[in-house]
Amino acid sequence: MSKKGSFPLSVFSLGLWFAFTLGAHAQDDGLPAASDQSGTLTFVWENDSFADADQNYTNGVRLAWLSGTSPTRGLSRFIARRVLNAGDDAVIRRGIAVGHSLFTPNDTQTSAPLPDQHPYAAWLYGEYTAVVEQRNEIDQFTIQVGVVGPSAGGEWLQNEFHALIGASDAQGWDNQLDDEIGLVVSYDKRLRALASFGSNGLGADLTPNVGATLGNIHTNLHAGLTLRVGQDLENDYGPPRVQPSLAGAGYFSPRDNFSWYVFAGIEGRAVAHNIFLDGSLFREDDPSVSSNSFVTDVQTGLVVQFRRAQVAFTYVERAEEFEEQTEPQRFGAVSISTRF
Repeated sequence: MSKKGSFPLSVFSLGLWFAFTLGAHAQDDGLPAASDQSGTLTFVWENDSFADADQNYTNGVRLAWLSGTSPTRGLSRFIARRVLNAGDDAVIRRGIAVGHSLFTPNDTQTSAPLPDQHPYAAWLYGEYTAVVEQRNEIDQFTIQVGVVGPSAGGEWLQNEFHALIGASDAQGWDNQLDDEIGLVVSYDKRLRALASFGSNGLGADLTPNVGATLGNIHTNLHAGLTLRVGQDLENDYGPPRVQPSLAGAGYFSPRDNFSWYVFAGIEGRAVAHNIFLDGSLFREDDPSVSSNSFVTDVQTGLVVQFRRAQVAFTYVERAEEFEEQTEPQRFGAVSISTRF
């Protein structure tokens, strides 16, 4: 298992440093709303069928709830104050989620092992998150606990879905990663309105993000930039996604009955470990490929909010994650969020 970089990391890092330096001096009137009692329920579906493919990262779903800004106590308050350094004017949200991600090789019609293709794998998890919003910035701390392997139900889910749409069963699930309990801890920071302009609700902003993920499923450092153009951009921090993708904070706060924006973003990840490519840290006989040490996501899409609902579509091109991969991964993501 070798690690190979595929992007000028120093240039990328310099750009992010410049962005955050400017972001620290951006508008200083961006205080969060102190009272926002409604929670946000979100469903995200990611699938490579949007790009007419069935390979590598082939499907991801996530159902999440994020609270409003009612007073917090216990674990949420401890993380917000002690870990995320929430100030007196901060608003705190906490949330839970369940999710499932599915990975397959290019050739799903053979039962033989395919050492040069993405291993079969599934990841079923639960998630807790704490979100602290302060002046023009968001800090987010996330814990995921779940299982990789047959107990995650990947074979059943994929083949039942294929039966529903009249597609052939995937034949190689006997070669998937073995069962393993997974733990992932993530931290992300986003700054809003690095640069913005416009009036009457119309404008643009450029939002940098940085973060780190540690665990036996994923371990990486990541950083990115998102450009948005549209109406009422202060409603949110971008659309929700499935980790490890470039994502918003998981909520929106509508100021009026209708808003929209288009967006484009890039994120780079310096990857130390990815169980779906490298196999387990604790076993030597898991299927694996020669993973790359640096991966980029480029994405673009549209978000529309109507009253208390928000719908987003994202198209993603993910650079090759392992040496044997012959072309980038392309997939789409749809999210539906509602306030209640």
